[in-house]
Amino acid sequence: MPNSITPRAEKIVKLLLRTGSASIEEILAHVGSSAPSIRRDLANLEGRGLIHRTHGGAELVEPLLYEPFRYDSSFLAREQRKAAEKRRIGVAASEMIRDGETVGLSAGTTTTHIGRSLRHRENICVVTNAINIGMELCNLPGIRTFLTGGVIPWAWSFSLTGNAALSFLENVYMDKVFLSVTGFHAESGATSLEMEEALVYRKMLKQAKEAIVVADSSKLGAISPAFICHCNEIQTLLTDSGASDDAVARFERLGVRVVRV
Repeated sequence: MPNSITPRAEKIVKLLLRTGSASIEEILAHVGSSAPSIRRDLANLEGRGLIHRTHGGAELVEPLLYEPFRYDSSFLAREQRKAAEKRRIGVAASEMIRDGETVGLSAGTTTTHIGRSLRHRENICVVTNAINIGMELCNLPGIRTFLTGGVIPWAWSFSLTGNAALSFLENVYMDKVFLSVTGFHAESGATSLEMEEALVYRKMLKQAKEAIVVADSSKLGAISPAFICHCNEIQTLLTDSGASDDAVARFERLGVRVVRV
């Protein structure tokens, strides 16, 4: 098996990251080439555990690492809320990451989609306080993953917090950090539900050259209890196409670049 996937196979992965599944005809229309070549690429990608071939097409392999959460209604609701928007944001965020970079991913469902969108990439270091993101990336030779360590602050949480997480981050520098927040408000800034989590996110910001908030449009204008940072500490907001022009303008007036996908 080759050490890296071909540019054509990478186009197939990017298509499936956006759509979840596609027929051979849809892949051919997007990628070009011939059906036999596409089938060889699909076989290679399936061997890497990135896709699953179906009758007449292929589908993205969604990691199956959450068995204890399968029937937990609160977890399922969180995973399914704005799922299509979060998938698009995750793909767009992954394309902002260049080879050779070290990036931070906070815990969160949107940042989880960023991690999933990196599974075909190589020569990237990921620093995260999210147990599930670490699990999803742990079998990928092209991604070097660092978990902060720390304490799980509440039941059914994937987020590591506390002094161990803060101490680990003290010795790490990142090119970019992607923050999944529960609220992003023009005056109140980026917020989260839990103070322990917000402290870790604040430390990640301090250790990164560039800060990017990834938040679906329902989070814009919302305020949660735990303060992370003011808007002037964020360079880019990556959100979905449902964000209104008025909501976007409020952040742009503060110098935040807004990207809608």
